Amino acid sequence: MDLMKLADEIIGGRRLSENDDLSFFVTCGIDELCEGADKIRGEFCGDRVDLCSIISGRSGLCPENCKYCAQSVHNKTDCAVHPFLRENEIVEAARRNQEEGVDRFAIVTAGRALSGEEFERAVACYERMKRELKIGLCASMGFLTREQFRRLKNAGVTSIHNNIETSRRFFPNICTTHTFDMKIATIRTAQEEGLAVCSGGIIGLGETFADRIDMALTLSGLGIRSIPINALMAIPGTPLEGQKPLCEDEIIRTLAMFRFVNPEANIRLAAGRRLISGNGRRAFESGCSASITGNMLTTTGSTIQADIAMLESMGRKVGRGSGSSCAPSCCPCSGRK
Repeated sequence: MDLMKLADEIIGGRRLSENDDLSFFVTCGIDELCEGADKIRGEFCGDRVDLCSIISGRSGLCPENCKYCAQSVHNKTDCAVHPFLRENEIVEAARRNQEEGVDRFAIVTAGRALSGEEFERAVACYERMKRELKIGLCASMGFLTREQFRRLKNAGVTSIHNNIETSRRFFPNICTTHTFDMKIATIRTAQEEGLAVCSGGIIGLGETFADRIDMALTLSGLGIRSIPINALMAIPGTPLEGQKPLCEDEIIRTLAMFRFVNPEANIRLAAGRRLISGNGRRAFESGCSASITGNMLTTTGSTIQADIAMLESMGRKVGRGSGSSCAPSCCPCSGRK
């Protein structure tokens, strides 16, 4: 496979699909793969890097049985547990992130879905952030209803986060309290309500590389424009605590593959960055165009200023913090094309 020729074809309009034999991604030379991925990134996303940050709005006691998660009641971890945070705490965290140069800020809540009085408090937070700040607003709150998506949009939210986690085939191996189809239905409902969707998954769960290709194809079919890729950081007390971390080359190969399959999306580096040299630098040379910055939910990421310094040293453009003028094809605010 001539990967640079394939990169040029993708730039010219070709899109990979389930009808293509994509097994070459497993065996092709990684240097050429990364070079091709970065060429595609440059064409569709330019040098702009989209930075988003999150706050754990409600933590722990989740009834779902996801095998990787520290917050599940089915797993015996030392995860912090707290109800929905106070409004001032959330708004001030968003303000600090905006001042440091972050593009987008998300409230993330544990549980099947945020509802009742806590959902009302979330809406009030978003309404205030919309009034007082310029940072883009995202929500990650589980299996919300159509009406809830509509209310979040009216409150200022432009993007919904809901990971599909892995391939349809492998999904039952990591969770049985909800289904892959429930994930897809939730994503489509959010899109129908005019919200962009940020959706990706976790690699290193025990899945095959073919599962990762299937996940990339599923996200392509959904028209997802922001794809966070997490490398599993096995947490003691979860069923995956003994899972061996992926090697750097396998993570990089996966990220580059996602760029080939989803050329117009922001391929977003998420948890597991310390498994990549230079705190993720190599990923940004291999097709990545975005990152979650600050602290992850239960695993440490990187500081905002350290990320900005690294990216600027690479000639990338960061630190806008207004959430409104990303590159057209890559910006999750632009929704489905």
